[in-house]
Amino acid sequence: MDFSFGPDDAAFRAEARSWLEAHLVGEYAAEGGDGAGGEREGAAIRRAWERELGGGGWIGLGWEDGGAGTEPHGNRRATLTQQVVWAEEYARLRAPARAGHIGENLLAPTLIAYGSREQQRRFLPPVARGETLWCQGYSEPGAGSDLAGVRTAAVRDTERGGHRVTGQKIWTSLARDADWCFVLARTEPGSRRHHGLSFLLVPMDQPGRVEVRPIRQMSGTSEFNEVFFDGAYAEEVVGGEGNGWSVAMGLLALERGVSTLVQQIGFAAELDRVVKAAVATGAVTDPVLRERLVRQWAELRTMRWNALRTLGTEGDPGAPSVAKLLWGGWHKRLGELAVEVRGAAAAVGPYDWSSGAPYELSEAQRLFLFTRSDTIYGGSDEIQRNIIAERVLGLPREPR
Repeated sequence: MDFSFGPDDAAFRAEARSWLEAHLVGEYAAEGGDGAGGEREGAAIRRAWERELGGGGWIGLGWEDGGAGTEPHGNRRATLTQQVVWAEEYARLRAPARAGHIGENLLAPTLIAYGSREQQRRFLPPVARGETLWCQGYSEPGAGSDLAGVRTAAVRDTERGGHRVTGQKIWTSLARDADWCFVLARTEPGSRRHHGLSFLLVPMDQPGRVEVRPIRQMSGTSEFNEVFFDGAYAEEVVGGEGNGWSVAMGLLALERGVSTLVQQIGFAAELDRVVKAAVATGAVTDPVLRERLVRQWAELRTMRWNALRTLGTEGDPGAPSVAKLLWGGWHKRLGELAVEVRGAAAAVGPYDWSSGAPYELSEAQRLFLFTRSDTIYGGSDEIQRNIIAERVLGLPREPR
């Protein structure tokens, strides 16, 4: 595919840069630039920033408008190259980590692909305005990477017409701040594995029915949570009852599409900071460490071209798994380099002894600690390799 930037993209870049420079001021500017693991800090400011972005029309770039004769969902139209231009400028100016990522990049494309027109009209405009935040209810204590093992159950509410959801989800990003959760639940009693699952939309504001418990990681942050549903009411089913597995897998493919390119822009900024630290400390003179830095650069370029290649292919069952394997291991190694290039100084943080404030991790320390999880969450490396082996290469399944 042709991925070169043209005159329209240059004009779009100038518009995006001008808007960001004008609006990324004050508390918004102070909140920006956090590395891995800082997604929930400054939650109120980040939520206000979502509304700022929505007011400027910068949420939902490139969402389809539903076809001829229909109204767009409140977003601005943008080509694929313009979406990348926006992401580049956003990363360059170190704007705040997005509180609305899950609604914009996971829920919305899924509703566009599988939802009804009524669901699209109801749920997409509030996301585009930055008013509604979403979280993802997939993983469970006994069903993490292997989503087919979910046990959260949903039964019909004969009075209201929806479902009542009971069960537990875990590693639910940003659940404390979310207004809604899309939940993979078992709606057919006695069903097993991929069968009998449905993709439900659950309001989070249900006291006594929905409980969120933060999980504090070793990085000191707690953007992940446990979520307990006790007869919580689910208003909507996306894609039809019993079709949850197809919808859930479609969502994962969307998650690792254009958003993979956007993610790599942030990776490039992190790598740049690690290289600058290596130069500043003199670590770059070590030929072994220098070779590792060069390898990180080369692998990031390879990931970019692989992501561009897969955007031009339809229905490749192995593309999402290959992408996850590539970036998970790459980012984990970058976290190791971030502390290695700083030598012994990486063991201490920027502590102000006169303030008596709690010890805070440095950016490099947080990156190192958080990236320990990169090869686990979102589908572990072992699960991704099984998917490639079984669904792409046609190798026999492992005996269970």
